[in-house]
Order: sequence, then structure tokens, then C-alpha cells
Amino acid sequence: MSRIMTVVDYEVKPQHRDAFIEVAKGHAARSRAQDGCQQFDVLLANEDPNRVLFIEAWRDQGALDAHRDSPMMAQAPGTHQDWVVSRKITRCTAD
Repeated sequence: MSRIMTVVDYEVKPQHRDAFIEVAKGHAARSRAQDGCQQFDVLLANEDPNRVLFIEAWRDQGALDAHRDSPMMAQAPGTHQDWVVSRKITRCTAD
């Protein structure tokens, strides 16, 4: 089976950047504790202080589905929805 990689690229409103990063760090820590999570990093773009990226690796689609369906993910959009200008998700398969 191939592992699933996800890159989530956020553009965050400048006034909410620091709060978003703190929420993101907590989300990453909780995600790393989930079964099947192999990597979950929060990256800050050097050239644009308002870009925050999540780099995720999941053992397989089942692990990613379990993460997506978790209670933590159900609450996530309400936490930071007004802080985000845009979000782009790219899913990849890594052999």
C-alpha cells in the first residue's frame, strides 16, 4: 500500500496569524497521536508571513479517513474559519 501525503496551504489574515499558528500546533500534536499518522508538520513560509502549510503523511487512505472523520476535525472549521483568506489542499500518493 502507498502512504497518503497531504499538503494544506493556508493564507491567513495578518491579524489572526499568531493565533492560527498556535491552534495549528495543537492540531498537529493531536494528529500525530492518531493511529496511522506518520508525519504532521506546520511550516511557516519564509517569503510570506501569512502563509502556513501543513505537511501530513498517513499510512493509508483508511488512516486519513479516520482522521477526517474524527471529532477533532468536526470542530476545526469553527475554530479558525474567519481567520483564513484561502485554503488549498493537495493530496499525493507516496510509494
